Amino acid sequence: MAEKQRISDMLCICTEDDPQVFRSVLDRVADKWTLIVIGLLEERTLRFTELLAAIPGISRRMLTLTLRSLERDGLVSRTIYAEVPPRVEYRATPLGAALSGPVLALATWVADHKDEIETHRLTFDEAADRRAVEVGRG
Repeated sequence: MAEKQRISDMLCICTEDDPQVFRSVLDRVADKWTLIVIGLLEERTLRFTELLAAIPGISRRMLTLTLRSLERDGLVSRTIYAEVPPRVEYRATPLGAALSGPVLALATWVADHKDEIETHRLTFDEAADRRAVEVGRG
């Protein structure tokens, strides 16, 4: 039986040659806006304003920066149509669409464990509040 691959082993292998590239790609694909944008564009082609309307809380600037970074990394394609007014559409590339499996696995894990994590957060925060009160009395 094959040994289970460990995250620490993968990190060591992937950072041997060029740790900066590995970290920058991991930062990009793990970004909260990237996950949402890729998820939307994997389903269909969208224009900038459609993306903006579909992502609550993202600013125009952040969406622009996210799309540029994703295009630079080859995860999103941008098609410009010579029309008046100009029309620009975005779509996940095959490389970007390949993220859907890992993203779905991560989203499933979050959905399965969010209540437990919230319980831990509340317990931690309550203990921190009690310690702060005790220090204030001392």
